[in-house]
Amino acid sequence: MKNQLKKIFKIFFPIFIGILFIFLSIKETSLDERKLIIYNILNSNYQFILLSIILGILSHLSRAYRWLFLLNSMGYKPKLYNSILSIFIAYLSNLAIPRSGEIARASVMHQYEGIPFEKGFGTIIAERTIDLIMLFIILTCSLFLNYELLASTFNLQNMSFSKLIIIFLFVSILVLCLYFIIRRLNKHLSKKIAKFFLGLKEGLIAIFKMQKKIEYVFHTIFIWIMYLAMFYVIKWTLIETYSLTFEAILLGFVFGAISLSASNGGIGIYPYSVSLVLISYGISKEPSIAFGWIIWSSQTLMVLVLGSLSFFILPLINKKNFL
Repeated sequence: MKNQLKKIFKIFFPIFIGILFIFLSIKETSLDERKLIIYNILNSNYQFILLSIILGILSHLSRAYRWLFLLNSMGYKPKLYNSILSIFIAYLSNLAIPRSGEIARASVMHQYEGIPFEKGFGTIIAERTIDLIMLFIILTCSLFLNYELLASTFNLQNMSFSKLIIIFLFVSILVLCLYFIIRRLNKHLSKKIAKFFLGLKEGLIAIFKMQKKIEYVFHTIFIWIMYLAMFYVIKWTLIETYSLTFEAILLGFVFGAISLSASNGGIGIYPYSVSLVLISYGISKEPSIAFGWIIWSSQTLMVLVLGSLSFFILPLINKKNFL
């Protein structure tokens, strides 16, 4: 019964978060403002929306190809098309249940390529670790580039950089203390954490073992450049956002990326988070909210279409393997 409640909570709590932020967006806008938001979306430049979708697809294709380097280093030779299809299925799965894509992706490769689930999952966790490092680098760059804006927003003008470092270290120590407390209080949780790090270890070992390290780094950088580019080109879909600086786009991208894990595919919270950043840079409320919904809707639509097609294509293209 307890496990069932946990599963229900994991599924419906992110949905609740998404609905809550949609409600907040509606509550904070008048009827006339909502009409203007819809008008901005309908009259946006669809050529740049299409370009954003293409850049997003390129990032996913690169991710699928990059994954082969890790799997090859472990002695497996999966087909590229199965890797591509599993990627789109994973993103589609994340729209239904957050963080379920990793499991779906490893399961697909286990079923159609015979790669043990634990090993496939380990490489995915290692891949996510690399992505977290990339996001942290971009976050750090964004904080430096937007320091004045953040300082004025959080009233940090009179606080020295050394004090900020001390606060950062204090928070880090606090998080570590909480981790050890939870570990002592919940042995079951500590086993899950240990299992997680074991899979992470295998994946990281695969990274160090693989022969094409330079190619792996290239594709990692390419993936994140595409992520930034697909976000950046949306500025040209609306006249009001033409003037957005790279610093504003970078901060909006970071806020959006962090919010994705809070609800199913970032529904509700992603457009809301992005709009808050744009508003802080002087863009009026209506185009700011429209910008957030355009980037989120276009990428979500792409995942829905290609992910659904992947579900149908996957068994058909691998049919001969079961004959």
